[in-house]
Amino acid sequence: MPPILPDFSNSVKLKYVKLGYQYLVNHFLTLALVPIMAGIFLEVVRIGPEEVLNLWSSLHLDLVQILCSSFLIIFIATVYFMSKPRSIFLVDYACYKPPVTCRVPFSTFMEHSRLILSNNPKSVEFQMRILERSGLGEETCLPPAIHYIPPQPTMEAARGEAELVIFSAMDSLFEKTGLKPKDIDILIVNCSLFSPTPSLSAMVINKYKLRSNIRSFNLSGMGCSAGLISIDLARDLLQVHPNSNAVVVSTEIITPNYYQGKERAMLLPNCLFRMGGAAILLSNRRSESRRAKYRLVHVVRTHKGADDKAFRCVFEEEDREGKVGISLQKDLMAIAGEALKSNITTIGPLVLPASEQLLFLLTLIGRKLVNPKWKPYIPDFKQAFEHFCIHAGGRAVIDELQKNLQLSAEHCEASRMTLHRFGNTSSSSLWYELGYIEAKGRMRKGDRVWQIAFGSGFKCNSAVWKCNRTIKTAENDGSPWADCIERYPVHIPEVVKL
Repeated sequence: MPPILPDFSNSVKLKYVKLGYQYLVNHFLTLALVPIMAGIFLEVVRIGPEEVLNLWSSLHLDLVQILCSSFLIIFIATVYFMSKPRSIFLVDYACYKPPVTCRVPFSTFMEHSRLILSNNPKSVEFQMRILERSGLGEETCLPPAIHYIPPQPTMEAARGEAELVIFSAMDSLFEKTGLKPKDIDILIVNCSLFSPTPSLSAMVINKYKLRSNIRSFNLSGMGCSAGLISIDLARDLLQVHPNSNAVVVSTEIITPNYYQGKERAMLLPNCLFRMGGAAILLSNRRSESRRAKYRLVHVVRTHKGADDKAFRCVFEEEDREGKVGISLQKDLMAIAGEALKSNITTIGPLVLPASEQLLFLLTLIGRKLVNPKWKPYIPDFKQAFEHFCIHAGGRAVIDELQKNLQLSAEHCEASRMTLHRFGNTSSSSLWYELGYIEAKGRMRKGDRVWQIAFGSGFKCNSAVWKCNRTIKTAENDGSPWADCIERYPVHIPEVVKL
């Protein structure tokens, strides 16, 4: 039977009604001031210049009143500009690209799994099923120590991986920005699962002979969202230390954390986590504002650690045989959804246009006063951002956020392609995604970027950036995407049969 009514949800006219509503609400003040200013102008024209001069002379302003008024205006302006937060610029960043010798195709990964877990074929089969549905490609990389059979996760090998990843990213950052090691005022290194003594930040200071008065920090145990926590820390430090440069290094060292037991919840990270790292240069110097790529607008952090389930959903522990691994619980996605909801509640009023905030408020009032069964209104974050960098933690994470935020395939393209090409590189994945968008030539001046990351604890953190200048594809010569961007995007099937 043909439908009696047309499909209004796909109606072109309804689309234009929505666009008209958004324009009207978002520009309400402008539209209200235009007739007022027009009326004042017409009144001035009507009474003539002589009457205007008479009105001015009738005010009887003496020199003391004029001076006092001028002083008050200057004082208010001075207080405003002195109390205004310093602008934080992202000058540039560099991502580590592993050598081809570290690549782990599916066939290699499964062959190693069969040899390492020869007494447990069910665990091998489980890993194969996860890998088939993971969204990873054939070019992801694992550190050299994991290529041995059995793996050799020694302290020396872990330090070797840390030096390879961090120093390579730092060298690339120095080359891209022209920054000298002595110009670094603040250094922050975050690595969740590898925390040696001396620290990784001390390792960087020793390698590059940084100044003795440098402010250095080493963050560990904070999961995949630690990169944005480091950005937040750098922002706070740059607010109180003028004319400074801050370098943030985000990575995860895989070598000491490769699980060789039988617990399925602990085998999952083996299939997803891969080598990666990024070095980011932030600055509050005005001289950097012209060449900087982005300006930091907001950082919003949400921590659900007070809830026991959230606290334990990503947990490092020993299995029954005493082997240490990271356990990922089945309710992880539900907990991530709750954390995202809390984060959105905070960031929404900061970034959403008035039209979306008004619709959300009206729906909330309607649910409270009229009908609690009304479907809650999900704000359209596409009105607030042009680009989305969703932590490439796994296909399920990206799918869930795409569904909850009602994003298009193009909005999630950078996240899916990063997962396919580099795997889950933990806290540095957001920078590979940003690099993808730039390499595609999609970043324009004024574009807004939303970075969303999840981490153990459980945390959901967001950062909002505004593009400072149009970024040309020619600037991506040192990008990890430089030699493969023409092949992307690629089709990623639901299941890759191995």
